[in-house]
Amino acid sequence: MTTSEKTAVWTQDAHTLAGLIADRRLTAVEAVSAHLQRIAEIDPAVNATTSVLAETALAAAAALDRDDGPRGPLAGVPFTVKNNLDVAGSPTTWGVAAMAEAVAAQDAPAVAALRRAGAIPLARTNMPDFATRWHTDNDAAGPTVNPWDASRSPGGSSGGDAVAVATGMTPLGLGTDFGGSLRVPAACCGVASLRTTPGRVAVASSLPGPAPAPTNQLFASPGPLARSVRDLALVFELLRGGDPRDPAWIPVPDFADAVPPVVAVSFDGGASEVDPEVRAAIGRAADALADAGYRVSEQALPRLSEATTAYGRLVSTEVVVQRREIMRQVGSAGLNAFLDAALELFPPLDLSGYLAALGERLPVRAAWSRFLADTPIVLGPVSAQLPWPVGHDLGGAAAVATMYDAQRLTVAANYLGLPAVTVPAAVSRTGLPIGVQLIAGPFAEHRALAAASHIEAAFRPATPIDPRGEAERA
Repeated sequence: MTTSEKTAVWTQDAHTLAGLIADRRLTAVEAVSAHLQRIAEIDPAVNATTSVLAETALAAAAALDRDDGPRGPLAGVPFTVKNNLDVAGSPTTWGVAAMAEAVAAQDAPAVAALRRAGAIPLARTNMPDFATRWHTDNDAAGPTVNPWDASRSPGGSSGGDAVAVATGMTPLGLGTDFGGSLRVPAACCGVASLRTTPGRVAVASSLPGPAPAPTNQLFASPGPLARSVRDLALVFELLRGGDPRDPAWIPVPDFADAVPPVVAVSFDGGASEVDPEVRAAIGRAADALADAGYRVSEQALPRLSEATTAYGRLVSTEVVVQRREIMRQVGSAGLNAFLDAALELFPPLDLSGYLAALGERLPVRAAWSRFLADTPIVLGPVSAQLPWPVGHDLGGAAAVATMYDAQRLTVAANYLGLPAVTVPAAVSRTGLPIGVQLIAGPFAEHRALAAASHIEAAFRPATPIDPRGEAERA
């Protein structure tokens, strides 16, 4: 590559980088070094990473460059990893200072899968402590800054990865989604993300500790963040292999739609009005799908309020029973203020209520199963509002209620165990990104990715960007 081409290495998506390295036009060391330099230049302004794995990343890149044998599809491509996924030899802190010495002996299955494909872990990324806020801040590393507008939240809990991808510090991030934790920061930062169906991607940790709570096992899943839908699709293919450490992994064969399926469009914002610019972005995304041959119509979604209320009550009950005291002891003031408000909004259930709520999940899922049989894709907002001002989620129960209401379609996908793709669809008049999501039936990730590619083609991603100052936002 020429000198001018090398200076642009950090702007390339994973597909392009992998191709350049495979063609020997770029070395793995050059690819990793370019992203390390970008981190050194940009991260002081946005605080997306918590530790940079420079030594091991460069060593892995150099070893790959010396190897003339077969290479994986992501050989030499760097990626970042959220701090609740294990990277062997690195602490899995969950954003908590007290867990700074929790060094993992093995990679999480998703990390191991990308390593097998030749990708190289580059850095660990910031997250709210215990992955429990829709904003990224903690006492261990401090706040992560939205590069589009520092006064607005980057989202959470995979906020560090979203910011790193949006600013070119990495082409790929690995995160998790228990209540919108991939989709909210992707939408806030103008990048794409894939929440996989629970069970589709193996999950495991080599660290001691209690098993995840039942709702975490039912609702949560890992997935990638990237600047292109084709990168999401590539990473998904690599992540979906099993791992003997996860007995809940489900092998599912692929399928492809012979014709574009029906799409239900929802402008749902709960009790609040949808922001006009968010509504317009959803409408333009629906038009892009219609132009691509999809049959698109606005439809009411089944039992949405029941799904989101049940999610809140079930999760709050488990927090109180299993984790509230340890969170009080080692969690940040922000975490505990948010939790107090959330618990006021969703009072915990007693044992009989908890069991009943778990049982009632079946008929709600059945209603959605029938709906998705006729209307296989739902297009709607990640949030019915633009990215929230920093600190909004610390405004008490009323403020948390507005966030929850605006993001209730996002939360519903978790409760229902459905996959979802977030894709940028617009930039607001004040320079804030607007993402939409496509929700599909269980294990229909390819269906959602295919639809997202048409939206992406109509509205080209604006990332990577440099962090923007006041003059650029005016």
